[in-house]
Amino acid sequence: MTAPFTTETGTSVPPSVPFRPVYTGIIAFVAALGGLLFGYDWVVIGGAKPFYEVYFNLPASPHADALIGWATSCALVGCLIGSGIAGAFSDRLGRRPVLIASAILFAVSSILTGWAHTFPSFVLWRIAGGVAIGLASNVSPVYISEISPAHWRGRLVSLNQLALVVGILLAQVVDWRISLHNADPSLALASWPVQYGWRWMFTAVAFPAVVFLLTALFVPESPRWLIARNRSEAARSVLTRLADGAYAAAEIARVQASIAAESQQARASVSELFSSALRRPLLIGICLAVLQQWCGINVLFNYAQEVYRDAGYGVADILFNIVISGTINLLFTLFAMALVDRIGRRSLMLFGCLGVGIAHLMVALSYYLHLRGLPVLVFTLAAIACYAMSLAPVTWVLISEIFPNRIRGLGVSAAVSSLWAASFVLVYTFPIMERLLGSSGTFVGYGIVCIAGFFFVRTTVPETRNQTLEEIQGTFSNS
Repeated sequence: MTAPFTTETGTSVPPSVPFRPVYTGIIAFVAALGGLLFGYDWVVIGGAKPFYEVYFNLPASPHADALIGWATSCALVGCLIGSGIAGAFSDRLGRRPVLIASAILFAVSSILTGWAHTFPSFVLWRIAGGVAIGLASNVSPVYISEISPAHWRGRLVSLNQLALVVGILLAQVVDWRISLHNADPSLALASWPVQYGWRWMFTAVAFPAVVFLLTALFVPESPRWLIARNRSEAARSVLTRLADGAYAAAEIARVQASIAAESQQARASVSELFSSALRRPLLIGICLAVLQQWCGINVLFNYAQEVYRDAGYGVADILFNIVISGTINLLFTLFAMALVDRIGRRSLMLFGCLGVGIAHLMVALSYYLHLRGLPVLVFTLAAIACYAMSLAPVTWVLISEIFPNRIRGLGVSAAVSSLWAASFVLVYTFPIMERLLGSSGTFVGYGIVCIAGFFFVRTTVPETRNQTLEEIQGTFSNS
């Protein structure tokens, strides 16, 4: 049960205070467009992969595994850079300017990636697009969490994940349709998909990026950031538009009290993240971020060609299977949004770790028994469904909740940087692991990570449902 809000005059405001859902939803939706672009730009590589590899002649290279892994994972270097700088910039300049910067970078990098004519330039602009992903993945969920009421926060932050999976599905549909343009899905060098199709797959993200840029110009700054910068009247204006004057007064008083309690400490710094007071939230944030990646699901998005090819599918069927996986991802993300504020974050994470782990072990068994086609498809879809209901959205919710106001930008940046570093390791090493361990052994490894994650969540992660950000901070301070 959420504690009542207390205003500056001591008046109690119940947690059921009426919000203005249209306005709150619109600005959360605009921020979540960063998640849509993140999802599209991150997954578009999977459908474009069979074609740009032929265009750049990567399979014929004596270092084919390394080059293919680098082409697929190089954007993650940019993600790491973007998430690393996002915390400092968003704390110094505000959440809104960083959202705008990511929109510009998405638009520019997508066009230049699509029309690259050399492999080095392709890699360079993929890294630039990764910086945009890193910025958006860091700031979008933080911004949404800071404008959301406690009893809506899980659903609204999950809106970012919903937008992300819509972006994933959009990329998968665009990849599928473009690859079949002119009824020529072949991998011949002179074919339209190899010469031009993959270029339009990347370029298409420029259109939603422009929409994100134009709408982000009109969203307000985070009220918590404004209060932290002694701009209480500007924060009051934003909070009054979100709910009413009583809620605005209560939130300002709550955040000011939290900041006052922290004011005796030195200015937030990276070294403070490793202090004893922040050790537990930092450990949880980093471990959950790494778990979300090393559970192996992004292999199914970035290396669908290899996963389904080894299961006996051709190029056209692979791209259609990718669309099915994106549809499953979207549907089960909607289930997660309905459940995250009802049954809680911790329960969903436990379910997801166990479900994804079992599904991966069944995929491994299918490969081991040489079961081709449908069994691999069914079990990979089951893994994606469990992931979409749990680790995918809830990790972002928890990361955006567990750090104190004063250092939230840096804390989230550290966790998200860990996520992208883990993602780089996952994506870069998959071709190498598959060659050394085979498909069966690789998925056994991902399954073991998921089971280990189950025990970590069970013993370490607290429930944060229906708590204000300040109450969550108090939970860690008292532990």
